[in-house]
Amino acid sequence: MKTMPLDLELIRQQFPALALTDKGCPRIYFDNPGGTQVPQQMLDRMNHSLVHANANHGGAFRTSVDSDAILDDAHLGMADLLNAPSADEIVFGSNMTTLTFSVSRAIGRRLQKGDALLLTRMDHDGNIGPWLKLAEDLDLTVRWLEFDPESYEYRMEDLDGLLSSGDVKLAAINYASNCTGTINDVKTITQKVQASGGLVYVDAVQYVPHGPTDVQDLGCDFLVCSPYKFFGPHQGVLWGRLELLNQLEAYKVRPADEVAPGNFETGTQSHEGQAATLGTIDYLAWLGATMGTEFQSDFPEFSGRRLQLHAAMQALQQYEQELSSRLITGLQRFPGVVVRGLTAPADMDRRVPTVSFTAENQAPQKIAEALALQNIFVWDGHNYAVEAVRTMGLADKGGVVRVGPVHYNTVTEIDQLLNALEAILD
Repeated sequence: MKTMPLDLELIRQQFPALALTDKGCPRIYFDNPGGTQVPQQMLDRMNHSLVHANANHGGAFRTSVDSDAILDDAHLGMADLLNAPSADEIVFGSNMTTLTFSVSRAIGRRLQKGDALLLTRMDHDGNIGPWLKLAEDLDLTVRWLEFDPESYEYRMEDLDGLLSSGDVKLAAINYASNCTGTINDVKTITQKVQASGGLVYVDAVQYVPHGPTDVQDLGCDFLVCSPYKFFGPHQGVLWGRLELLNQLEAYKVRPADEVAPGNFETGTQSHEGQAATLGTIDYLAWLGATMGTEFQSDFPEFSGRRLQLHAAMQALQQYEQELSSRLITGLQRFPGVVVRGLTAPADMDRRVPTVSFTAENQAPQKIAEALALQNIFVWDGHNYAVEAVRTMGLADKGGVVRVGPVHYNTVTEIDQLLNALEAILD
């Protein structure tokens, strides 16, 4: 393991919200799986866009020309982050769920009654609900890849059987669970689904904030993520193979572009949101250039900003594994507490730091409320992982308490959470 440490003090200085207090009590942000805080670079880009380049797309005048240049660079930045072959493969939208509804409808034009979709019980409903609605409208068959509620991993031994009939036209899977934290073997699933003639649509919302993402290595057909989960604005981003995006008949207004990405970016986009996303790319590239240099040798095929971004994400991943280990080890010492995910020290590289737990005779909502009184922010409930919570038998028990550290959180904050829980669970 590389040992280059992150400069947490310098990192935290980039995020204005981390300095806020309430009646002298600092805020501890462990609600990051639902949305992270943002760096000054993001705020600067958004402010500059609204002040200096606030115009609609395609004009001959200065503000429109400048705005278009920013939008182009935002697409290029996301292509670098995901290692996409082309910026034309990057589609912006209001959020991942809205993009998935849109693209699912376009894909539906290629499907026929009786075709099958493969969904999973581990996904966020943003990668389940749109496909269930499509199946209902088109009379498609739905098959489910289950996960083991003891191991918190997909039942991969069932996959070949689910694909054996050759009628699965699309598999919607997740890269990392927003409930259990499990990082799934997307590459193997993709190879098997594509070998049987299907497309693969990956929800990477919970993975992209926590590790290097390489769509070319994964081999999938589509991948979606949410910049507001990785220190950016409320935006959604979809990557799709260019030939597929151009083949699909998008639901759009007639004047919109006929080719990607414009065919799926119908209507006026959030230009300030895309500019802000570029600001997040600026921040991550800075991180890779200043604190990720030791990891750059792991990406010999990359250069420039793309290299800096992937080095940054690997540096964050290593540090967050330390946070995961500290948090999980601490939770395990409480009687009656069950961590709903991988817990072995050797498995920290197979999970993101999104950690869900339950406590015997303690409702998740009550625990979250008690922590909130101490300005420690966590989530409770199903967190839109409806199928996962049902599979674990927790749907009628209030779901889980979900704690989500990211790279700007500290070991001290983890310990503060554990100390607070000790009193709450006593």
